[in-house]
Amino acid sequence: MQAMTADPRHVLRQVFGYADFRGEQQAIVEHVTGGGDALVLMPTGGGKSLCYQIPALLRAGTAVVVSPLIALMQDQVDALREAGVNAAYLNSSLDAAAAAEVERAFLAGTLDLLYVAPERLLTPRFLDMLDRVELALFAIDEAHCVSQWGHDFRPEYRQLSLLCERFPRIPRIALTATADAPTRDEIVRCLGLAGARRFVSSFDRPNIRYTIAAKGGGDTRRGLLALVEAHPGEAGIVYCLSRRKVDATAAWLQARGHAALPYHAGMDAASRAAHQTRFLREEGVVMVATIAFGMGIDKPNVRFVAHLDLPRSIEGYYQETGRAGRDGLPAEAWLAYGLGDVVTLRQMIEGSEAGEERKRLERQRLEALLGFCESIRCRRETLLGYFGESYSGPCGRCDNCIAPPQTWDGTLAAQQALSCVYRTGQRFGAAHVADVLLGRATDKVRQFGHDRLSTFGIGSGLDERQWRSALRQLVARGLLAVDLEGYGALRLTAASRPVLKGEEPVSFRTDSAPPPRARRRGDGRVAADPAAAVDAALWEALRAKRLALARAQGVPPYVIFHDATLQEIAARRPRDLDALAGIGGVGARKLERYGQAFVDVVREHAEA
Repeated sequence: MQAMTADPRHVLRQVFGYADFRGEQQAIVEHVTGGGDALVLMPTGGGKSLCYQIPALLRAGTAVVVSPLIALMQDQVDALREAGVNAAYLNSSLDAAAAAEVERAFLAGTLDLLYVAPERLLTPRFLDMLDRVELALFAIDEAHCVSQWGHDFRPEYRQLSLLCERFPRIPRIALTATADAPTRDEIVRCLGLAGARRFVSSFDRPNIRYTIAAKGGGDTRRGLLALVEAHPGEAGIVYCLSRRKVDATAAWLQARGHAALPYHAGMDAASRAAHQTRFLREEGVVMVATIAFGMGIDKPNVRFVAHLDLPRSIEGYYQETGRAGRDGLPAEAWLAYGLGDVVTLRQMIEGSEAGEERKRLERQRLEALLGFCESIRCRRETLLGYFGESYSGPCGRCDNCIAPPQTWDGTLAAQQALSCVYRTGQRFGAAHVADVLLGRATDKVRQFGHDRLSTFGIGSGLDERQWRSALRQLVARGLLAVDLEGYGALRLTAASRPVLKGEEPVSFRTDSAPPPRARRRGDGRVAADPAAAVDAALWEALRAKRLALARAQGVPPYVIFHDATLQEIAARRPRDLDALAGIGGVGARKLERYGQAFVDVVREHAEA
């Protein structure tokens, strides 16, 4: 396509099909097009890619995009080619002949964008090619991979500072959706972006509904099933901490008639690739996975993300839940957690080979996440506050706002629990402490003589679920600590003393998170005009047409059109190509290739 015009808005409309920029997109595009360096923090689904793709088309030469994952490169290139942009990637999925063809096109200057992994970019051979071509810009996607504190850390990212040294006149733009203040500073330092302009958008994802539930009995699986069944025929991701739990949960969902697939590092590469392809190219697949899955997944119509175990940090939680609703339509983030998760994660932190400074930071991040889970405030207020962004709740789209949690005076219960932990020798976990409080003379209780303690049975006014919740909240508030060397034993902290002495009151939240809401087909798909009704039959006909076209092209359905575009088609019902051209996401190339097919669907539906 190559430098088609100097007008960013014309490129936005003609190539990508959108009439207006969002947020700071236009300022970023103009800054980078003018030759400036930039650090861009923008939430998932906020349109980060356009911030370098449009400058790539406005500037002479080829833009080189550093991307960490093959799947992400392929998705981006597929989408760009469908929009009529000359884009390609170089990665290990290409055979020698295909790679050579891409290299020839790159050296000939016929590519608008070339996607490469950092490992390939840093090779002497590729650096030599860079010296021989005209370069438009460098885009460093998923820039948080530079941070050694994150689980997405890629050491090669830290060597990308050579771009600044070797190509000082070529603008660079680093982009990420997940970076707290220390991570931003690390990105700037490691990539040599001290002079770059920083663009920090709001971290808010207003279309996501946040819900956090306490684990207990079969509640977690019942809650997960309700969530999946509230989204019939729609895609979702379910995160588990262990590979064994991934396999068991996927099998459990499959047995109940859902298209669920496992994904974890213990599977062979071919199976992982096959499952990922099905998730991307089919409708209604639920991926059950460890955190090995997700980064670089560009699927915009994931309608829910569930966590069956506590994530490692608020950053991890934000990044993983951000994979839901990238298209801006309603989505859900559902998390179930218990005290066992806290024990497991703290054991992982202490058992790691990291230095003491990193362990200290990871402990702080886990404590911040616990505080987020137990908070009675608006979830968005707490979540955005962690990233330094003020937000005045209530948001009306989280469990604490939809069904404000009740609290109860737990001062006496806290004193009873702390006393029981002390009198049992601070050597036992929550389950045993609860047995003593409830007066259960189990074999273990009798073995240690705890049935003769003064605290035996003093907590009979609460049931097992309430004690489990109270002990979890005491840990979250730092009134109890988990002794990892003692296999999860609870012990008192310095903060316990004022509570035991009656100098400090304690309130507990009641665990009563609302279940996922059942949703009718088509519910929530509100078009640009909120009053416009979406016809369910037309919606399904449009989805079926999109799926057929995608299969014929060998691309994921969302590469043809996003759900938001189909939603607008279903609401506006364009009867000719001119009317279709006015819908968001319908660029000139897609109008030419697919426009008539979708107009025909609308006409046929009207006639029927």
